Amino acid sequence: MKRYLLASDFDQTLSFNDSGIVLSELLDISGFREKSAGLSRIHLVQQGAELAYLLLHDPEYRRVRRQDLAEVGRRVRLKRNIPLLTRLLRNGIEGHHFEFYVISAAPQEVIQSALDGIVPPDHIYGTRFRYAPGSGEIQAIERVTAGYGKVALLEELRAQLPVSHDRVIYMGDGSSDIHVMLHVNRLNGMTIAVSENKYLAQIAKRTVLSDDAVSVLVPILEDIVGMDANRIHALFESHGLVLQEWDKVQTDLLTIRETDAAPPLVAELGGR
Repeated sequence: MKRYLLASDFDQTLSFNDSGIVLSELLDISGFREKSAGLSRIHLVQQGAELAYLLLHDPEYRRVRRQDLAEVGRRVRLKRNIPLLTRLLRNGIEGHHFEFYVISAAPQEVIQSALDGIVPPDHIYGTRFRYAPGSGEIQAIERVTAGYGKVALLEELRAQLPVSHDRVIYMGDGSSDIHVMLHVNRLNGMTIAVSENKYLAQIAKRTVLSDDAVSVLVPILEDIVGMDANRIHALFESHGLVLQEWDKVQTDLLTIRETDAAPPLVAELGGR
């Protein structure tokens, strides 16, 4: 059986919510989007690590404790059929077995709580904090799986399994996934975007847009397992699912402007 490593982001890849927004709503803290965008603009932290920075340094977020992060995980709205996705990957598909891991900058407590009973805790890698023994306050960040941190961790997992570089699959949704997708592509792995992020769409080898987590199987079944459309439909139907709409769309995103040296329109048309 051929063995593959499939790694996935969490926020807005397996879920509909950003962990920072859910946490802010839980604690009635306003302005998370603005603070996060500000940190992103000045490049103070790696993209995706904004929440970790706020938890450690922002006065409003300093009151967050481990139990708050676990509660956020219970409130996060997950995409449909994640249990089915993990079961299919684990059991194997026509001679292909996929080891499924979650690698995200979201706090590890959030992800483990959200995916409790679905993904084993030792297959989840999020931002890890050190807590004060008495107060439970966050003292330090032990690991941030954002930016190049995702690349380093993915390579650790790949070496441990072990699998070759061309048997690595990564799926994500945002700019924080660019580094790891470029790395996987360079070594002939497979990358899947699950959003219309314009930067990611130019990098990912496939893009899948759906509210159902099991949808990411479609490019895997096509490009890795080698199934045609009929067999893919049959596999989904055998698990009680119907691919009701499956549209393949190629989009050219163009921005066209005139230069200062552009000739007048009347001259271009020959004076007509």
